[in-house]
Amino acid sequence: MLERISILGGRDKDGRPEKVMRLEIEAGRVLAVVGPTGSGKTQLISDIEQYAEAETLTGRRVLIEEQAIHKNPDRGLSHHLMAQVSQNMNFVIDMNIEDFLLMHARVRGVSDPGALIGEVLAITNHLAGEPVSLDTNLTQLSGGQSRALMVADVALISNAPIVLIDEIENAGIDRLQALQILSGQGKMVLVVSHDPTLILMAEQRVVMKNGGMERICRTTPQEKNLLKKLLRLEKSVAGLRDSLREGNSIGQTEDYGEEGIAWQESSYTCR
Repeated sequence: MLERISILGGRDKDGRPEKVMRLEIEAGRVLAVVGPTGSGKTQLISDIEQYAEAETLTGRRVLIEEQAIHKNPDRGLSHHLMAQVSQNMNFVIDMNIEDFLLMHARVRGVSDPGALIGEVLAITNHLAGEPVSLDTNLTQLSGGQSRALMVADVALISNAPIVLIDEIENAGIDRLQALQILSGQGKMVLVVSHDPTLILMAEQRVVMKNGGMERICRTTPQEKNLLKKLLRLEKSVAGLRDSLREGNSIGQTEDYGEEGIAWQESSYTCR
């Protein structure tokens, strides 16, 4: 079981040493990668995905249990360390969901894949909202359904201990549940996000600036209290969204501040 990866700092876009010279991620932890557009978030994820050894533009080095990947006695391990879920993910392979999951389970060496397939489908439908079945063809899935399936697949079938998530707030799925499901499997989760709720769900965040790791911020008790308020608001908004999706018309609403929004469905349904 992989316990830790370390990223040794290199240089920013101006060639100056990064202010954070060592970033560590432990099993079961969530790290948020934050910063404005162009600050270097994607490059950091790319360096990790490539197991960089000072050969990329940043000069960073990635250590797996304090070793460079090429020095690991089991070099084949590198093919199974990473899994990625991005906001732009669609299938082009012509097969149904069940066959895809069985194929992936065989590749991953799962001894009894049939026992997991039902669970994967249940998580997929929970995250996506619009249900699919095992005989649904992959090419028929919407973007949100595709990403929901990949989250469920990564959580239960993939044995990759490191999960890289790129702006899942735009993925059209229940992103908060997705993050909880993935981190709950003991995986190291790195999430690139502009979403305050997702960011505060992480134990810590690395702040990017000018292509470099600027500083590491740990989520404070005050921020955790703020997260609770944000989650209540999220729940209110989600309920309102679902009601509108079902074709209901909304009548009177009341703003309860930190407690969220309450509303009444009107006496007629949209036609």
